[in-house]
Amino acid sequence: MKMNCWLVLGLMLSTSLPAQPVANPPPIGVPAPGTTNVTKPATNAPAAKSAKKKAVTRPAKKKAPAETTSAAAEKPIVLSPGPATLTGSNVNVRGQARLNSEIVKRLNKGDAVTVIEQIILDNPKADEPSQWAKIVFPAEGHVWVHSSYIDSTNKVVLPKKLNVRTGAGENYSIVGLIERGTAVKEVSKKGDWWEIEAPAGAYAFVAAQYLKQEAAAPSVPPIISFATPPTEPKPTPTTVPETQAVAAPPTASPTTTPATTPAPAVTPETAPAPPAFVEEPPPPRVVAHEGVVKNTWSIQAPTKFALVDPDSGKTVNYLYTTSTNLDLQWWKGHRVIVTGEEGLDRRWTNTPVITIQRIQVVD
Repeated sequence: MKMNCWLVLGLMLSTSLPAQPVANPPPIGVPAPGTTNVTKPATNAPAAKSAKKKAVTRPAKKKAPAETTSAAAEKPIVLSPGPATLTGSNVNVRGQARLNSEIVKRLNKGDAVTVIEQIILDNPKADEPSQWAKIVFPAEGHVWVHSSYIDSTNKVVLPKKLNVRTGAGENYSIVGLIERGTAVKEVSKKGDWWEIEAPAGAYAFVAAQYLKQEAAAPSVPPIISFATPPTEPKPTPTTVPETQAVAAPPTASPTTTPATTPAPAVTPETAPAPPAFVEEPPPPRVVAHEGVVKNTWSIQAPTKFALVDPDSGKTVNYLYTTSTNLDLQWWKGHRVIVTGEEGLDRRWTNTPVITIQRIQVVD
């Protein structure tokens, strides 16, 4: 009985004591002594990392200038001397046919210009158009001349020819000439340079892709001339006969002379020798053929392009050029009239080769 009382008293005391804190709690994830099946706390590390990631904003690509054009994507443009209209807005007019040339004026859509000639660059820079138009200097445009070459009293040009430039300095482009005695109209001054109204004959340049010309009324198609000048045919040599009939010398009539005086001997005149025959080479054969420009895939062909008859599909000529600024790929698929010197090569006797002097666009 006494033993049972002590057991009851001990049980009561044990339940009434407060829970003692753990002096050194185990680290997170390590089970405390005497415990099992401890679940590791969920971690938000990946989420934290993803939350810290900042949104990466790529910079917007810069728009290329209006004149910038890939040479490979550039389409052939044919301009004839005469009026043209701007098709783009805020188009730069420059002192040279280059993108790095100074801007002399900006024109807007619908403005009219006068084309002097078309320029095709031999080696355009990357993203630079190769086709340009040389135009009459824009109306109301101004140029610059050095004041030492101008008579300050009469304001006329002193030297035989005077360069006019796009700016007040010799580093600016030359855009024309003024002859001696020409009067100039001063607009402003900058040091030793005068700004004057553009004289007749001044010019500038604009990318050809921003010009449009109305269909020409005459039936003659536009012409683009390249660096290779046309060869003028030599005059046909005159054949000189190998022998010429020589007139017999006149026979002296016998005369009666005294016995003491001997008769003078009559010597026949020597006939001039006929001129020697010099054989000259035949003149070059310059022809004009119409057809469609197509590729030739034969490895035996002298060039990669040929002029093909649109009706029969037969090759008329192999097309050859010595000009570095004539890319026949531009004319592929176009119906043209090709003028040039035609000849046969002993390696390709079936199809003549034509060296291009000019191309006339038919369609």
